[in-house]
Amino acid sequence: ISDSWTGYNLDVFSLPHHYCEDLECVFIPHGVIVDRIERLANDIMKDIGDNRITVLCVLKGGYKFCADLVEQIKSLSRNSERFISMRVDFIRLRSYCNDKSTADLQIIGGEDLSKLTGKNVLIVEDVIGTGRTMEALLSHLEKYNPKMVKVARYRI
Repeated sequence: ISDSWTGYNLDVFSLPHHYCEDLECVFIPHGVIVDRIERLANDIMKDIGDNRITVLCVLKGGYKFCADLVEQIKSLSRNSERFISMRVDFIRLRSYCNDKSTADLQIIGGEDLSKLTGKNVLIVEDVIGTGRTMEALLSHLEKYNPKMVKVARYRI
């Protein structure tokens, strides 16, 4: 999507009346988001194979995307010859003090990360800004020697 794109006109969609007063346009229709999540789930199924994975959902922003992605993987897994067993855990990351990025990464929540040793890990994040926080997380997870680490982020 180019920076100059003005979005879809509202009269193209069936929107609840109370939204129309607050919206100027629609940039990404829900159907496009659903389709992209389905495609990503298919790609993950191909990459992971018949393995068990631990999904690390990065809160707070990644929650809805993670829930939709996990449901789509489950649906594909149920309806195919390949079954992926998943365990979902939640973490929060802090690398900012006020509005400044710091070199320190705080991981809040999640069970003992040493349980990731030898496991296939799928990190689900909503948006990756500079990438420094994700790099720090990946570096931190290396200490636990996971079998494989993949990152899924929401991007159209």
